[in-house]
Amino acid sequence: MIDYGGKKDKMPRLIILACIAFIVVGLGQLVVGAVMEPMVQDYGIDYSAGGQLVMHQFLGGMVGVMLTPWLIGKVGKRRLLLAALTIMTVAELVYVMQPPWAVMLTVGPFAGLGFGTTEAVVASFIIGAAGANANVAMSRVEVSFGVGALLMPFVGAWLISIDQWVTAFAFVSALAGITLLLWIFWWPSVLDQPADTKAVEAAALERSTRTRSRMAAILISGGLFFLVYVGFEMSIVHYLPSLLVQNNGLAEATASLSLSVYWGAMVLGRLVSGHIADRWGNGTYMMFTCLVCAVLFVVMGGVESVNATFVLAFFIGLVMSGMYSIAIVFVNRSVPGMSERITSLMMVFGGIGGALMPKFTGWFFDEHGTDATRWLFAVMAVVMLAVIIGALLLARPSKGKAAVAAESLSS
Repeated sequence: MIDYGGKKDKMPRLIILACIAFIVVGLGQLVVGAVMEPMVQDYGIDYSAGGQLVMHQFLGGMVGVMLTPWLIGKVGKRRLLLAALTIMTVAELVYVMQPPWAVMLTVGPFAGLGFGTTEAVVASFIIGAAGANANVAMSRVEVSFGVGALLMPFVGAWLISIDQWVTAFAFVSALAGITLLLWIFWWPSVLDQPADTKAVEAAALERSTRTRSRMAAILISGGLFFLVYVGFEMSIVHYLPSLLVQNNGLAEATASLSLSVYWGAMVLGRLVSGHIADRWGNGTYMMFTCLVCAVLFVVMGGVESVNATFVLAFFIGLVMSGMYSIAIVFVNRSVPGMSERITSLMMVFGGIGGALMPKFTGWFFDEHGTDATRWLFAVMAVVMLAVIIGALLLARPSKGKAAVAAESLSS
């Protein structure tokens, strides 16, 4: 049992609804990758064009998370989240109709807007309400994202096997609609409570111990990490099955299951990542996991075996499982008291990476083939390690500033 600062009677409803929303976001963000092979074939397009749809979705998501703090102030938390879930439901329903490819690309930003806004709003809810337990709370919610991402390849593989791949979009649309109804009729009252004035004042005092340039450096370095991490993750999940099809001759449905191995490990890792980060410290946790991830991808670059690739996919999912949620909490704690703005800003950077890097990976795949693409993944992993080293160095406070911040938070 987690003590959420005296909110134990109200937090469970928020956690449950947040988990359901993240399941749907996980399904929606992975659905294009799960059915990429048959979609490319049915539309008569190449992988670069498939990556274009992924890019359009992430561009929409980037706009959504960028506008989230402003929109919350204008229309309120409730209306914004319900609108985002509605947009998500309708956009996926349009995909089901298999419209011309130009229409798919037009609808893509709206689907991304729904996913991105939902993720940003819900994440800010959790971080703001959970307080000191944000690592564990966010990890639990991210488990749900992993469940959705784990389930989607199974659903996609089955639908591909019966030649009904487009029904995957209907599956996401239906669950998004159900989620919308749950948030309408079961809105958690904890979100309607006024902010803790003492906590806000303490956070403002802590921020005053940092110079603006230092805060900017922390936000930029954290943002670069999210840019690389999200773009890297989306490149993996959208092109790993295609690598196995093209390089190893696996059937499309079988290759799609590699994502289930990856996301299954993600789910397992997220069950414990919050507790591990609390024990080790967020910085140590991020450094260790990024280092191991880089090593695993370098090994994968030289591996041809299907079985070895599946094993490596499992361990990669395990070490990457907590990176996103722990990094979100890490940046929020480095510049406290600005949860909605910082969470949205980090997701904007993630949206940029998620939009551009899969598009680049698709082009690279078309131009250079499977062997070179595996090594491209290794390069991305090493870059991510370098970025987190820089972020941790910039975020480390001096002893004097650390003492002032600690005193303000304890008073």
